[in-house]
Amino acid sequence: MKFAVFGDIHGNLEALDAVLAECESREIDHYLCLGDIVGYGANPDECVERVRALGAPAVCGNHDHAVIGAQNLNYFNSHAKEAVIWTTGQLSESSKKWLKSLPLVQHLPDFSLVHGSLHSPEIFNYVQTIKDADYNFRQMDRPLLFLGHSHYPLAFFDTSPMTYTLDPTIPLDLSVKTVINVGSVGQPRDENPRSCFAIYDTEAAKVELIRVEYDVDAAAEKITAAGLPPTLALRLSVGK
Repeated sequence: MKFAVFGDIHGNLEALDAVLAECESREIDHYLCLGDIVGYGANPDECVERVRALGAPAVCGNHDHAVIGAQNLNYFNSHAKEAVIWTTGQLSESSKKWLKSLPLVQHLPDFSLVHGSLHSPEIFNYVQTIKDADYNFRQMDRPLLFLGHSHYPLAFFDTSPMTYTLDPTIPLDLSVKTVINVGSVGQPRDENPRSCFAIYDTEAAKVELIRVEYDVDAAAEKITAAGLPPTLALRLSVGK
């Protein structure tokens, strides 16, 4: 069985459509969404509609939380705050209602989903170091955890000593707890502007981090035309 695991779309419809087209070509069986469907980009409502249509298990990200009034805007920098306010005005009531229905954590039979961290998920901490990963390993009651939030793809293993990898192909040993950040569909920050998502192949016992080209210029032009901070458009081309 193949799962497409993706998140941090951030209102980038061009990137999301490119990822979904790639998934279709790879005969994906199920989709899993790690949140932050909205924020930064110019097509938040359309992105929510796309994800809803998939019927995918999903969790709520901090930007999703913010547009439904569940997150204090003081936690955001000035550009992110401006984008949250703008996005809130663009979303339909139906989209807001659906975002409100999303949990912070989803536990499926063999893995869990969270946007930021399984340790205090409501705080939306980043998992970027071995120490960060350790907090999550202690909370895990399943062998595999998928998360996002940092927009930086990598994996941590609960070995002795703990290890990590930046390799795009991640072999799995389900006797070892593993935390995988699947990167970002709509705003990569690892200096690679291509969209990033993961394919979890249960039969092959591996996760592959997939990069997809999309029309960065079109997405950036929409951000500028919407009157959002120009920095949000510029960063797409450099992946930072």
